[in-house]
Amino acid sequence: MTEDRTLAEQAWAQAFGPLAPEDGLALREGTAWRHFPAPHPAHHAPLLSIADLDAFLATEAARSPRVSMAESRREGSAAVPPDEYLREDGRVDLPGLFHAFDGGATLVVSQFHEMHAPLMRFCRGLEQVFLHAVQANIYLTPPGAQGFRVHYDTHDVLVLQVVGEKRWRLFPGQPFPRPTRRTPWPGNIAPEGEPEVLTLRPGDTLYVPRGVMHDAAAQGGDAPSLHVTVGLLEPSLATVLRLAVDLLEETEPALRESFPTWRLAEGPGRLADLARPLAARLAEPAALERAALTLLDRLAGERPALLGRGLFAQMPEAETRLRLAPGALHALIPEAEGGASLRWVGAPVALDAAQAGWVERLAEGATPAELGEGALEFCRRLVRRGLLVRVS
Repeated sequence: MTEDRTLAEQAWAQAFGPLAPEDGLALREGTAWRHFPAPHPAHHAPLLSIADLDAFLATEAARSPRVSMAESRREGSAAVPPDEYLREDGRVDLPGLFHAFDGGATLVVSQFHEMHAPLMRFCRGLEQVFLHAVQANIYLTPPGAQGFRVHYDTHDVLVLQVVGEKRWRLFPGQPFPRPTRRTPWPGNIAPEGEPEVLTLRPGDTLYVPRGVMHDAAAQGGDAPSLHVTVGLLEPSLATVLRLAVDLLEETEPALRESFPTWRLAEGPGRLADLARPLAARLAEPAALERAALTLLDRLAGERPALLGRGLFAQMPEAETRLRLAPGALHALIPEAEGGASLRWVGAPVALDAAQAGWVERLAEGATPAELGEGALEFCRRLVRRGLLVRVS
């Protein structure tokens, strides 16, 4: 990955290769899976290695619930009982973990992007594209073994094959359409139709929308299968509407009225009359935009800042070329009365029209002198906040 590209551009190329952004966004809005063949076998090697996992397992961070194991041949649940690979305090018991792995159990490390800088930066780049949370879970499966039975995920995923080969079966249709975390596995769901079979090799990527039934098994031989499952944690419309109701309650007296359950005997029309004007308020652009901005602010606040400065910040001069810090999750939101709001991990920064234009130019790189009068002090303010970095 080259340094002249933004973090978002690097992450997009890593995940989707030459696919145009508009085609990738359309893919996210559909229900079809897609295979992206490797440009070369080492394509995903910079993100993770088995040696990285070995180093992690030797630390205090290797504990439940981040570490788990699964083996599809088990009776009942595929989950390996924790006492087979964990100590009583939740830390990994390495001899037990090695024994379970050698016996065919898959090692699962959840949220590894929180521990591993290359994955953290990759997830941050995709978050800048999609403006929702992105996570990375790790799956290391012994040769010829399978961790999980046929299932679906409750969010879209990208599978990055790093080491070895894994055979995937992907079934047509969605027996339980568009599932979310609030609609967990209901049980007794059988796949529909015959699956398409695909073998992922090192450097390959597979996109699987939520709800698509699938399973995966490592191929035989001497090499295990190591892959990263990148969770694309988009909020559902129901999530946004629930948040919009909560936010409207602060300012909308009608939402604080009592709900007259004692009127049920009068027929459903009476209660529907109460809800109808409130439904119209929820459909207003301002209510949905406020909810979307709140989700964006929460995302920025929950993620590590990855700001463009340390404890000592060197102030730029007029001819210093600057660029928006690639690791800081931010968004420029136009305001109805003009100007814009720069949303990031700190308090929103109110910008007038000229400053909003400067921020757009700084996304590509510019000097304060090129921006014009007043830009030097503005850039120094953003440097102090960690939102600008020097371009070498």
